[in-house]
Amino acid sequence: MKTFDYIIVGAGSAGCVLANRLSASGEFSVCLLEAGGQDDYFWIPIPVGYLFTIGNPRTDWMFKTEPEPGLNDRSIGYARGKVLGGCSSINAMVYMRGQASDYDHWASLGNQGWGWQDVLPVFRDSEDYVHGPDQWHGQGGELRVEERRVNWEILDAWREAAEESGIPKIEEFNRGDNFGNSYFQMNQRRGTRWSASRGFLRPALDRQNLTVFTNAHMQSLLTDSGEGRVKAQGVRVLLGNAGLQDISARREVLLAAGSIGSPQLLQLSGIGSGKVLQDAGVPVLHDLPGVGENLQDHLQIRTIYKVSNTVTLNQRYNSLIGKAVMGLEYLLFKKGPLTMPPSQLGAFARSDPDQPSANMEWHVQPLSLDKFGDPLHTFNAITPSVCNLRPTSRGRVRIRDNAAATDPAITLNYLSTPEDQAVAVAGLKFTRRIMAADALAPFEPKEWLPGPKVATDDDMVKAAGDLGTTIFHPVGTCKMGNDPMAVVDHHLKVHGVDRLRVIDASIMPTITSGNTNAPTVMIA
Repeated sequence: MKTFDYIIVGAGSAGCVLANRLSASGEFSVCLLEAGGQDDYFWIPIPVGYLFTIGNPRTDWMFKTEPEPGLNDRSIGYARGKVLGGCSSINAMVYMRGQASDYDHWASLGNQGWGWQDVLPVFRDSEDYVHGPDQWHGQGGELRVEERRVNWEILDAWREAAEESGIPKIEEFNRGDNFGNSYFQMNQRRGTRWSASRGFLRPALDRQNLTVFTNAHMQSLLTDSGEGRVKAQGVRVLLGNAGLQDISARREVLLAAGSIGSPQLLQLSGIGSGKVLQDAGVPVLHDLPGVGENLQDHLQIRTIYKVSNTVTLNQRYNSLIGKAVMGLEYLLFKKGPLTMPPSQLGAFARSDPDQPSANMEWHVQPLSLDKFGDPLHTFNAITPSVCNLRPTSRGRVRIRDNAAATDPAITLNYLSTPEDQAVAVAGLKFTRRIMAADALAPFEPKEWLPGPKVATDDDMVKAAGDLGTTIFHPVGTCKMGNDPMAVVDHHLKVHGVDRLRVIDASIMPTITSGNTNAPTVMIA
């Protein structure tokens, strides 16, 4: 049996950070296990390559959600990275910390050391900010943060329109209060995706005390329940051509498999709700009812507006000359549309005056398509998508049976509360107000989706269900806290199980305001 001091399960955003940090001193032996393969796929380093990595079994787990009543009984694809770097190898690359109030709320729940002033130095320490260090940003860390490398006339006009509508222009979103509109900062280095694998793992690969296994499919934890306490001893893993292997940990097992994978592995190992485990045919080792519960995500409601008198990506993409120019821009200068994340421009605002801070976010794209994976429309258009930053709906992740190869059931329960429905309606109305502003008048915007016939609040709730989709920010399924549904304490140790921690986005008690990759790096 192979033995290491630490075993890390999952080489995503959190796992890569952990592997780097734990192996840095040379004192500990570290084993990093990743179910996916190497991050050497052609499209991973090219920013626009997310179009070819999401929905690709080479790099994506290809999960599907359960049919959602809030989405008018639709089931949707639920991308999760299955490759070194995990989701940071296929995501939107947006560097977004969230808001100070997000973390202060965590601390108010009894999670000591997780307030904004506690976590800000951690964000700074891991950052390599293009503009140099200041009170908000760090330089010399592993995670590169840069500005956009392509401009669009229509997005500049949308910024002006948002300001006309009461959302002021601000310099950036990473200073604690995100109210305003600005261009997103991105995890790129000179037009190339800067994943957790590139930033944290690759510099550590030559260390003699770090062992990385790819194509390592977790089966269960190895545990000992003697002396009245459950103790993690290691893992059982299907290791490529080597078959089933047991690997032991002298110190701890660290689950960093994400908000889907971490609760799934706990449940497969007999740690979770007794009823869920019994229904799946798994013997109950430790009844911990919160495992897999509290699932939160940002539902994105995609509106589309046709525009005139300008050029969007639709026009450039649907032209042979346009495609050629874009390719040359990237090849020669690492600039242009191929450096684009899914969204370049954002805005934050309150859905109503009673909100303590911004609770809606827009991602604005100079393009349009029917759904992700479909070709771009042939007409010029933009897509201002709005999402609820603080959903009250809660979903769950549950194993279906006792087989590790079976995908878990993922239930989001989007729009299942009156509060979330009200925010969806407010977001659609606010979007219309921005699109009607004088700054956009020269471009003659015409609402394509949901369309002007959607007029009443009930119409808008139905439209939100028709248009809504995940923005790929699942969190919360192994939440931090001390209440009966908490899974880990503020040191991220699993309640009732020794030598086991969960360290990834699943520990968030409540979701952060915006993209979740940067907070996940901070957590690790």
